[in-house]
This record gives sequence, structure tokens and C-alpha cells, in this order.
Amino acid sequence: MPQNQPIHLDSIDRQILRNLQAEGRVTNVELASRAGLTAPPCLRRVRALEEGGVIRGYHADLNPETLGYGIMVFAMVSLKSQAEADLRAFEEHIAQLDPVRECHMLNGEIDFVLKIVAHDLQEFQRFLTTHLTPAPNVAHVKTSLTIRTSKNVPGVPVDE
Repeated sequence: MPQNQPIHLDSIDRQILRNLQAEGRVTNVELASRAGLTAPPCLRRVRALEEGGVIRGYHADLNPETLGYGIMVFAMVSLKSQAEADLRAFEEHIAQLDPVRECHMLNGEIDFVLKIVAHDLQEFQRFLTTHLTPAPNVAHVKTSLTIRTSKNVPGVPVDE
């Protein structure tokens, strides 16, 4: 089955996905119980969801503050050229920058929005002036410092 194409999911698959997205470390036995299955068929379903590209991976949700990351900034980047080669070159440059946690290409006046983390404002300023604004093809960068986050839900809603 091709990756990134919608696949048919029944109610049990959706229950498994909701549980794994909420609690990735749930045991297969507990997951099976929650889905009304025994362990072997539950594991087969999980493997099929992984192979079908529905489940892309499992990750720990780290607390940025406990690791010293007190700053989160959204940067809106406009490029001088939107030719495909220039877009890809920018994306490849950004992929190498660890402080950039997300990069989304947009339509409209802004070409990309980036989510960037830093330990403090000075570190972010250095990153901005040494890695982002001088990057090839960057016309301008507008930044907004996050004051507070009221919602941060990973993943996507799993419909009934």
C-alpha cells in the first residue's frame, strides 16, 4: 500500500491509534484490552498500521524548560525566489539546524514558518543573525516570541 495515502481504518484500528497517540508506552496487553482484543491480533494490527505508514514512530514528550530551553519563537521567513530549487535549498539548510523544531511551507506572502527553541534570548539572537537571516535566498524574517502556550496537543484527531 502506498505511504501517505488514506487507508481504511475500522473502529478497532481507530481505538488503537487513539490509545497509542495518547500513551505511546502502553503495553500491547493493555492496548489489546482497551481495544477489546487479545494480544496477538492487536500486535498484528499495530504492525500493519506501522507498515501502512499510519504510525510513523514513537517519541518521548520532553519538557523544554527542564532541559533549559526557556525561549520558543515563531519565525516567518520570506524568500527572494520561490523556484523549486531555491525552496528545496532553504529546506535543506533548515534541516541541519537543531534549534528549528518545525518548518512549514506556506502559501501567501510568507514562504515558511519555523518553530525555534533557544535557552535564552541572547542565544536566539545569535542563531537568528548567524544562521537564519544570512541564509541563501532569505529576503526577510519576522519573529514572534511565545509568551505562553495554552494548548499543545501532538498528533491529529482520530475520528470515530
